Amino acid sequence: MEHFHYGDDFLKSSTALHIAQGKVKGILNDSTKERIIQSADYVATIVESGKVVYGINTGFGSLCTTIINPKDTCQLQENILKSHAVGVGEPIEESLSKLMLILKVHALSKGFSGVQLSTIERIIWHIENDVIPVVPKQGSVGASGDLAPLSHLFLPLIGLGKVFFNGKIQDTASVLQQFGIERITLHAKEGLALINGTQFMAAHGIKAVVEMNRLMDNADLIATLMVEGLNGSMKPFFQEIHQLRPYKGNIFVASTVYNLLQGSSIVASHAHCSRVQDPYSLRCIPQIHGASRNAWLHLKEVIEIEINSVTDNPIVINDELTISGGNFHGQPIAMPMDYATLASSELGNVSDRRVYLSLEGATNGVPRLLMKDTGLNSGFMILQYTTAALASENKSLCFPASADSIPTSMGQEDHVSMGSISGRKLLQVIDNVDKIIGIELLCAAQAKDFHTPLTSTPIIEAIHGHIRQSIPHIEEDQPMQELLDKALVLIKSGVLVEVAKQTAQKQQIEFWGTGVEHFENF
Repeated sequence: MEHFHYGDDFLKSSTALHIAQGKVKGILNDSTKERIIQSADYVATIVESGKVVYGINTGFGSLCTTIINPKDTCQLQENILKSHAVGVGEPIEESLSKLMLILKVHALSKGFSGVQLSTIERIIWHIENDVIPVVPKQGSVGASGDLAPLSHLFLPLIGLGKVFFNGKIQDTASVLQQFGIERITLHAKEGLALINGTQFMAAHGIKAVVEMNRLMDNADLIATLMVEGLNGSMKPFFQEIHQLRPYKGNIFVASTVYNLLQGSSIVASHAHCSRVQDPYSLRCIPQIHGASRNAWLHLKEVIEIEINSVTDNPIVINDELTISGGNFHGQPIAMPMDYATLASSELGNVSDRRVYLSLEGATNGVPRLLMKDTGLNSGFMILQYTTAALASENKSLCFPASADSIPTSMGQEDHVSMGSISGRKLLQVIDNVDKIIGIELLCAAQAKDFHTPLTSTPIIEAIHGHIRQSIPHIEEDQPMQELLDKALVLIKSGVLVEVAKQTAQKQQIEFWGTGVEHFENF
């Protein structure tokens, strides 16, 4: 099995997911262990010296001027986990909690946090044994890091809280008893190091990077299928126009769609038609989808920086220098996640417009409402109601959480990022757009059917054929829920992208457009 070295190797979003999935094993090098031990020794020296350092021998937040007796140092660190575990709402997904553990191990292993090696090893034990803490969704303002979520994440270290184990939620104490292990004792600085940090936000960011990439790939494929189904022109995808406005995302989308349509007999059949230009939802796919890809590139960049950073407080440089700063503040990733929320929503907005366009019939070369016998049948009309509802819901979720701030901790923490809300909204919008794209898939596949016996390119034919394995052509009204569910499975599984890749490889033809390396390496 491939190994990832916590604290030393550069962590990518995909690697973090692979560790969580058990495909990669995270380990500590001997040199990393020495660095961790040295950092803990620095903290021990500070405690022995009596030097006043925030969070080591003082209270927290607005209590930063309250000096703590050395004999109470360990109790102080345990108390912070108890007092700050005030999250509410449903638990986040188990996979997100596991990502949080992985990210925290990597950050603590940098050797600037002053935690015990045994503490980090216990967190790794939780990861490897799938004893994953239960973390409520709500309660973080994303500024002193994700205080509430991280407190819940690490209550199990001291035998408290609840964990996911063997497919159900259980009390931590009972699970530890099953394994025959004891709770640990936190030393100076450890509680604060555990709950200061951006791991809740960053875990959502990692999932968003991966899920949004899958969404963008699907959006490009289904949009291309819709261009084919509605007799759209290929000219808007010529590279000559995009070299004059060379955004990475735009160039990639345009060249991908061009590659997918090059050689299509359907395209050739209307090459000299009287239609001068297509509506924006077809003609501007490179500009609209490309802009969302440009936003994704920015999100990927900042998330990669974040998950390889030290984000707790104070930072322990050595026993003479500790810095109480603001690396825990979520603003650097909150704003890009809000940007990515808007970018994802726009993929849904334009997809809804293409669904609407496909129902108009007439000049598109397909029957009105995508069914030949309408009147008695409503055809695909009401599907667009659903895409409209989802697109509207997304618009309401696009207000940037990072634009808000409510002071906390009696004014000591007087500006907060609300980045936890940014991350949660981003994943919610991506999920909604998956559903919209799934509906576009139904409409695009139906539209293409009306061009038979003309055929498209091998890749488009393979995608359409795979869709038709589970979703039939529809000739009269029927309940659509089951078909919607099947379409969503096709989108969320990423299987259509795999079909396209395999077909391209088999046919030895180009599939992805210019600049694919920017969108694969994450």
